[in-house]
Amino acid sequence: MESETTFQSSPATEAVLTVGPSSLRKDLPGLIRNMKLSQTWANGDLNAMILIKDREKNVVLVALHEGTEIVSYQSNDSISFQIIEGKMEFTTRRTSTAIGMGQVLTLNDKVKYRLTASEETVMLLSIAKESARSAAGR
Repeated sequence: MESETTFQSSPATEAVLTVGPSSLRKDLPGLIRNMKLSQTWANGDLNAMILIKDREKNVVLVALHEGTEIVSYQSNDSISFQIIEGKMEFTTRRTSTAIGMGQVLTLNDKVKYRLTASEETVMLLSIAKESARSAAGR
């Protein structure tokens, strides 16, 4: 059974190209440029845009100002952070490491973490839902 892919409307939708009924191709540089020109970016710590949201996964484009902190929540979902621009500090109770442009960090277990933007940063946050991972393992 094919999953349905949706896109949340935003001022940057002109940078989204539909390829077929179950796929989307996105112009990330265009989306990032439009996010950084928005009032939300000018007035806040971060700007986020949902690129994919379905039963199995969520993919969110996130732009953060330097010093912005994201504190985790407990989740059974697998989470990946792919840094497109900038650098983040990833901290848990036991470790701390920097992740920078072009790097990916994946968490598959419940881990309390904190991400802090060391400089202006853009990342893709991908969440694979636990229910989808459980079904795939059967």
